[in-house]
Amino acid sequence: MVHSPGFLKLVNEAKSRIQQIDIDGYKQLRAAGDPHLLVDTREESEWNAGHVAGALHLSKGIIERDIEHKVPEKDTKLVLYCGGGYRSALVADNLRQMGYTNAISLDGGWRALKESGLPLE
Repeated sequence: MVHSPGFLKLVNEAKSRIQQIDIDGYKQLRAAGDPHLLVDTREESEWNAGHVAGALHLSKGIIERDIEHKVPEKDTKLVLYCGGGYRSALVADNLRQMGYTNAISLDGGWRALKESGLPLE
């Protein structure tokens, strides 16, 4: 997908303020048993087409509204994914502004997860 310059500028600014992890880093985190919550920030139609087993679905359109009810502990490690790591970066930045101290965007997103060998639903 070709993204517009304005969107890319917004994403790159968000990425300068957030934590990111790539698929290898995420697999290491899982293998080490590091407690975290994997959050799928894609749209409902994307979620319904397939997602990582055990992930929580809170799309970019509602996560800011619902996160404090679903995950009230603001130090919870949240690994956020979308299709490729753009929307999840925006979400991580918004959660950071809401006081979440450990929101991490998964660079590569769903595309990387599908090829990772992790269990999918």
